[in-house]
Amino acid sequence: MEKLLQYVWAHRLWAPSEMRTTDGEHVDIIDQGTLNSVSGPDFFNAKVKIGDKMWAGDVEIHVRASDWYRHNHESDSSYDSVVLHVVHRSDADVFRTNGEKIPQIELPCAHDFNIRYRDLVDNPLAELKCGAELALMDGIYLADWLETLGIGRLQRKAMQVATLAGKSYSDWSSAIYVVLARALGFGVNAEPFERLAQAVPLRCLRRHTDSPPTIEGLLFGTAGFLSDPALVHKDPYIDRMIEEYQFFSKKYGIDELRNAGWRFGTRPTNMPYRRIATLAAMICDGFPAGHRLLSAANAEEARKIFQFDIMGFWSRRYTFDKPTARSPRALSDGSINTLLINVAAPAQYAYDNLYLRGENCRAFELLQSLPPEDNSITRLFERAGVKCRDAFTSQALIELRRNYCEPRKCLYCRIGHKILARRRKP
Repeated sequence: MEKLLQYVWAHRLWAPSEMRTTDGEHVDIIDQGTLNSVSGPDFFNAKVKIGDKMWAGDVEIHVRASDWYRHNHESDSSYDSVVLHVVHRSDADVFRTNGEKIPQIELPCAHDFNIRYRDLVDNPLAELKCGAELALMDGIYLADWLETLGIGRLQRKAMQVATLAGKSYSDWSSAIYVVLARALGFGVNAEPFERLAQAVPLRCLRRHTDSPPTIEGLLFGTAGFLSDPALVHKDPYIDRMIEEYQFFSKKYGIDELRNAGWRFGTRPTNMPYRRIATLAAMICDGFPAGHRLLSAANAEEARKIFQFDIMGFWSRRYTFDKPTARSPRALSDGSINTLLINVAAPAQYAYDNLYLRGENCRAFELLQSLPPEDNSITRLFERAGVKCRDAFTSQALIELRRNYCEPRKCLYCRIGHKILARRRKP
């Protein structure tokens, strides 16, 4: 509620004729001040006319006037500069440290604002709260907001890559290895895959690129998939993986993941076994993604990195059970696009931003050259009339949905602000 009051104050969404102090004096807001994001009064450098007197100072906002005392402002001299106390409910008078009474006002919102706010934020029936308004939104305004969201999402992902590279002493391959492992979880297994990559460092696996059973043994064993007694003597290759894991896990001090939380999809290609086998195959090949993703000039070059077949034991299996029809291809076209979005683009952006000072736009060009993601979020916005033309836009829509719509942060969304700030014609 306090954030809502701050929003109303910052954007002047009150009814001017009803602006009166609790003592009955008319209030004219010349300048509402600047929102303060640190300690101290909520708005600095405001100018208000109360009755026939002009005041210059700060404004403090509370839901209840008594919050002034709950926050101990009456004994804090930094609040002596407050010239107007703005509240939702006036249940007490407030005073400066010297005993002077501070003018107080119950903030009267514009008559239709509360209705618009409730319709937008508290409508339990609407899947997309602003869906009816989106089709009427100015195209340039919406495109500008989506561009900001898309850039912000890419920058956040790139920061994660850069942080991992920094922790590994600028070993970008190790950073990409962790990010790639998480991406191979494709949402449902993202966390377990990231934990697995953190537990089994790339530097250890690189020593055994000539021994697939060692790499697969370390990965499957650490993931907790080789501990089932029923696997013993089920297949000679499985026995070899178990032996390799038991030996090298002790050598490198690697422990099996506890409560990893693996989830098993209904489709064979979504099985974590197959995804781990894909990661192992890339490492056995020298992990080309570690350096080729950073130098790829376009989507096609990056795509070739993930176009390979799985050989050996896993070429005909999705689990430890009996072989199925041969299906050596590691990743589908759709899965590769997902990896380009979540691994290649952030890695390129992080690398270019560090070494080229942001002069290279490869990451943006890559996302804009990829088809949009087809998921529940993009389909939701498509139904509302928002065209999703490429992966950059679909990433922006995911950012919007996850960080604004779902937590109901309509006050901080440009679309929500546009709707709430719009004054209806009488």
